[in-house]
Amino acid sequence: MDLRGGRSTRRAATARGGFKWRHWALPAALLVLALSATTGCESTPGTRPKPTAAPPTSVARVCAQPAAGPAKAPAGAVTVDPTVTGDLAAKTKSSPPHTTFWLRPGRHRLEPDRYAQVVPKEGDIYLGAPGAVLDGRKTNQYAFGGTARDVTIRHLTVQGFVAPRDEGVVNHDSADGWVIEHATIQYNSGAGLMAGARQRVRASCLRGNGQYGMNAYKANGPISGLLVEGNEIVGNNRDDWERRQPGCGCTGGVKFWAVNGADVLRNWVHDNRGAGLWADTNNNDFRIEDNVLEANDGAALIYETSYNAVIRRNTIRRNNWVEGRKYADRGDNFPFATVYLSESGGEPRVPARTDKIEIYRNVLENNWSGITLWENADRFCNSPANTSSGDCTLLVKNTGRCARPAIATAPLYADCRWKTQRVDIHGNRFVLDKSVVGCTVKCDRMAVLANYGTYPDWSPYQGERVAEAITGRQHNRWHDNAYVGPWKFVAHDPSRILDFTQWQGTPYQQDAGSTFRAQGGG
Repeated sequence: MDLRGGRSTRRAATARGGFKWRHWALPAALLVLALSATTGCESTPGTRPKPTAAPPTSVARVCAQPAAGPAKAPAGAVTVDPTVTGDLAAKTKSSPPHTTFWLRPGRHRLEPDRYAQVVPKEGDIYLGAPGAVLDGRKTNQYAFGGTARDVTIRHLTVQGFVAPRDEGVVNHDSADGWVIEHATIQYNSGAGLMAGARQRVRASCLRGNGQYGMNAYKANGPISGLLVEGNEIVGNNRDDWERRQPGCGCTGGVKFWAVNGADVLRNWVHDNRGAGLWADTNNNDFRIEDNVLEANDGAALIYETSYNAVIRRNTIRRNNWVEGRKYADRGDNFPFATVYLSESGGEPRVPARTDKIEIYRNVLENNWSGITLWENADRFCNSPANTSSGDCTLLVKNTGRCARPAIATAPLYADCRWKTQRVDIHGNRFVLDKSVVGCTVKCDRMAVLANYGTYPDWSPYQGERVAEAITGRQHNRWHDNAYVGPWKFVAHDPSRILDFTQWQGTPYQQDAGSTFRAQGGG
């Protein structure tokens, strides 16, 4: 997949799992209005990292060591019998809201209709006994659906469901306030889990799902207050959607769309085909902290057309070996990186816990390249290069802002871009040993750059304007970092490859206070 272009078209759920196309991308000033209104590619043999070594003891190991559920039914709970097909759905339907259901040990089944599913009522709680499995038998599309709020699922394995692409198995309709704890959601098609507002996903195993471990997408508006904590997210995009539909941008361990406020804490995100974590389009106010992101085929983290984030104290190692090598082998000189910011930056006009993107106190070790800050000169509101351009003028009170020909008139066009700006990268340790990564060139880049603007012919961003801005005027700074290994630096455009002295010197003046040791290794 080529991450440099705009890819902001989403699918919105309709009845019985159908879809229609909907567009979501908004530039920064437009997102302010929206928020205030609502207050992998196929691996080449020998190139993929070996299975992940044991992580630090502090990281989630929940797939191998799941917490056991209650061995007896809690007082007042409705007992669900695995020998009765459809018992869970039937008892849910006949019980009042706020009922607790205890699933006995064994393999629970729904009726054999593809749309058969459990439709909880508000406040329902589902508890799995040790060995309780809800199995879709590759027949049922969805496990838990409907719009009921504040549903809880604990200690239950959900597997074998066949949701279509871009749909999910658990919380299919993105209802709000769900709690998913100590669950195993594995080997399903589509996304194992969808997300709604105030959702809590804790200490769960999201493993081997066909498209995503979790797809944080809500068809009728942004998601707020999302917590993803202490989970193991491994081996997702098993169906390799980027190969099946090149350029779809529809894969990864977790994908976030229009999430306003998310804490992603202490997860082990590893061995996913494609990106580990991908925030794509109108996300804001993220804290991504204390995670281990490793051995993902693509980037560990992509933050795209989004705003305001803190990325700190993460261990990021051995990512992007498959996808980085693929592009290098075909002669592409773009610095595909392990932490990739595309048209994303700090935006003080969008309320959040920070008005920057702060990347600090992380350890990046033996990844394919480091951090790339990128801004596509041809990607802006109402540009044909941006797939969602048709929405832009509809949300600005009919002022015509960003519409041709007004787009060519300052200062209106200043708000028509998703800018990579106010990114502060400091206190990180970057380690690269090319003998470990198995590369000789193009795996050693740190970059801040844009392309030469060419399109469309009425664009006010033609030429080097955007490259000059992202490099020198948008407050993107590296400082006080430690480098070990043969690092190179790219500034302005892909052709400007610098050594450490040039990177620190005029006109770039990056990495003040940083140290550089060129020897490979630890």
